[in-house]
Amino acid sequence: MVRNLARAVFQYTEPPRIISYACIAGKKEGEGPMASCFDRIEPDAHFGQETWEQAESTMQRQTLQLALDKCSLDSKEISCICAGDLMNQCIGTTYGLRPMDIPVLGIYGACSTMAEGILTASLLAACGAGEYTAAVTSSHFSTAERQFRFPLSYGGTRPPTAQWTCTASGAVILQKSDKEKGGIGVTGVCIGKIVDLGVTDASHMGAAMAPAAADTIVRYLEATGTKPSAYDAIVTGDLGIIGSELVRDLVMKQGYDMNAVHRDCGVMMFDGETQDTHAGGSGCGCSASIVCGHFLPLLQRGAMKKILYAATGALMSPTASQQGESIPGISHLVELTADCQDSGIE
Repeated sequence: MVRNLARAVFQYTEPPRIISYACIAGKKEGEGPMASCFDRIEPDAHFGQETWEQAESTMQRQTLQLALDKCSLDSKEISCICAGDLMNQCIGTTYGLRPMDIPVLGIYGACSTMAEGILTASLLAACGAGEYTAAVTSSHFSTAERQFRFPLSYGGTRPPTAQWTCTASGAVILQKSDKEKGGIGVTGVCIGKIVDLGVTDASHMGAAMAPAAADTIVRYLEATGTKPSAYDAIVTGDLGIIGSELVRDLVMKQGYDMNAVHRDCGVMMFDGETQDTHAGGSGCGCSASIVCGHFLPLLQRGAMKKILYAATGALMSPTASQQGESIPGISHLVELTADCQDSGIE
């Protein structure tokens, strides 16, 4: 059921299918150009909780529950969920999923976590680990600022290369292959490699992540013998305005022109003219919410036939940065294919 095309590049002979998806976003994200894509826009940054961390846990749990409700499944029917976030020990996931009684594989790929989650959940589904698997991730502006940069009250100046961590979450439910029902298939995956070109500026994440995205995309194109024109979109996670330009240049230098089909969720999330987000959006929830709110519906409707989703992550820690370490990047990729049959997704 899993065909190994090259090192860490796989395709499925019987693709697992995405049967449900959901996304929730915060107030600032809801004021941007992607507002109509989100299932719910939450005006309260605290999500009714006392702390930012509790807010993110609540958002992640609510997003997963919404995806379950859409396909009329109970949490006990999920054999395993692959989930993570940006906080230490993935506490957004740990406390968010604690009451849901689902076996959990906690994963950390920084902002690449959603693609890593879909990748891992699809491998589990393809190998027969259970009828249903799932993936979910989240990020919250205030939890990320507290952990990775300065407290908001510090009033630090954000440079033009900085990106805005999105308050958002996305979740997908997968089912093992069912040829009769069709749907959105996870038809291929590429596990990312750690790529580090020595970027040390924590406010320049796009530059740190772009080389990893280029490496993963080119590896998949080479292994499958395809060109960018074979896809309706090659979607990167959250490289932002600067990182998007870099990844297109890096891929071009290796013989592939993806300018016509490249889309970046960090660029799409905010309006650069009216919202003070500098180089765009970032965070686990950035690409997760846009893929679940924008690209999966396009595949479901048949408006797109096939996309590559390569989420990107900066594998940094404040401690390592203070010790003079560089910022390694990673990018995991999933190929998503529509067969234009009724998937049953509402």
